[in-house]
Amino acid sequence: MQIILMEKVVNLGGLGDVVKVKDGYARNYLIPKGMAKRATAANLKVFEERRADLEKLQAEKLAAAQGVAAKIDGLMVQITRKAGVDGRLFGSVGGADIVEALKAQGIEIEKSAIRMPNGLLKTVGDTQLEVAPHADVVVTITVSVLGEH
Repeated sequence: MQIILMEKVVNLGGLGDVVKVKDGYARNYLIPKGMAKRATAANLKVFEERRADLEKLQAEKLAAAQGVAAKIDGLMVQITRKAGVDGRLFGSVGGADIVEALKAQGIEIEKSAIRMPNGLLKTVGDTQLEVAPHADVVVTITVSVLGEH
């Protein structure tokens, strides 16, 4: 399916790009979230008329994301979980837990912004994770998992 991107999408393209994606990805994710529209002649015309507004909105989102990134860059978040004597957790620490810990410090961020390339944290210790509040803004935080017996 041919779509017009209404904002920058990681690994896909930038604002105004016409790209071909799988039908399900467009219908179930991009279009309902307002990230894209079908690439029809009418939609292309409407997009060109609104392009300046959309670019301004994109710049505002980027500025807001940079403000959040400045607050959390290099931040350490501590999370306490029950653990065995060998340092392995009974359960795990995921993105939702990290969002809760950041919220306790007064920082609002979406769960989808937290990048966990190695999956859930299952051991006690410090782990460096990336947080991407915007496609162009990525910062590193330290998640310190503390064990309690």
